[in-house]
Amino acid sequence: MPTQKNPFDLANNVAYQEWRTNKLEKYPSKLSELIVEINDPHQLTTAEHTEILNRCKIANMVIYSSKLISENKNIAHDLGKQLGVIELDNNMGADDDGITSLTVANTGDRQDYIPYTNRPLHWHTDGYYNTVDKQIRSLLLHCVCKAAKGGENALLDHEIAYILLRDENPEYILALMQPDVMCIPPNVVAGEELRPMSCGPVFSTDSDGNLHMRYTKRTRSIIWKDNIITKSAVKFLESILDSDSKYIFRATLQAGQGLLSNNTLHDRSGFDDSREQKRLLYRARYYQRIAGT
Repeated sequence: MPTQKNPFDLANNVAYQEWRTNKLEKYPSKLSELIVEINDPHQLTTAEHTEILNRCKIANMVIYSSKLISENKNIAHDLGKQLGVIELDNNMGADDDGITSLTVANTGDRQDYIPYTNRPLHWHTDGYYNTVDKQIRSLLLHCVCKAAKGGENALLDHEIAYILLRDENPEYILALMQPDVMCIPPNVVAGEELRPMSCGPVFSTDSDGNLHMRYTKRTRSIIWKDNIITKSAVKFLESILDSDSKYIFRATLQAGQGLLSNNTLHDRSGFDDSREQKRLLYRARYYQRIAGT
């Protein structure tokens, strides 16, 4: 994106105000506006594909709703391919096919990580601990079976978070764009380093000028840059996430539904399984944004 048209350039307030106005005028006012009904996730119709992309262009996310209830993991693969995302982040929690089965783990290494428990999961973008060259640009969550109780997701478009922060104080954005503003210490288990330390910005732009966000609200094992403006920026962002902002949508995915996003901010409430009903979602993380958004 040329500098003169880049709304994320703090020196270009004209471009920012034009982009901001357009963004907010079109923005959804309720969760139902993010939902697209689809028939077969393996083969989207032209109209379904268009509607999904339109939601993602406006809000960086969409919830699709299908009547196809299946444990077939090809649903995630096929949807990704149709939306131009194919380069999977094969993280250590993923299954052999690169798709992660999110369900409560009672044994093995997974039980030590919150996504594989029924405990609440704080606000974050996926892969915030990845290195700068392996950032997660898009995310797919497909629900096979919801929990017996709980498991609600809160969702916030990272571009809206950017607007709220910049409107409050442009210096917050400058601080959160520093290349060493947020560092994640290495993941060391039994003396073995499973993942090295990762430092990077919260906000950045990719080669096409799209805004990307890397963030976690967790308080342990996070090293924030030690200065007043960074602390103030982080505190203000947390106040947004803890609020009842009209821009925060809340949804509990039902069987056959899924969330597609350009890795927007999200959290998950705690949940309870029953003997008959155990929560299972498939998660796919990609290094590309959803094509055309």
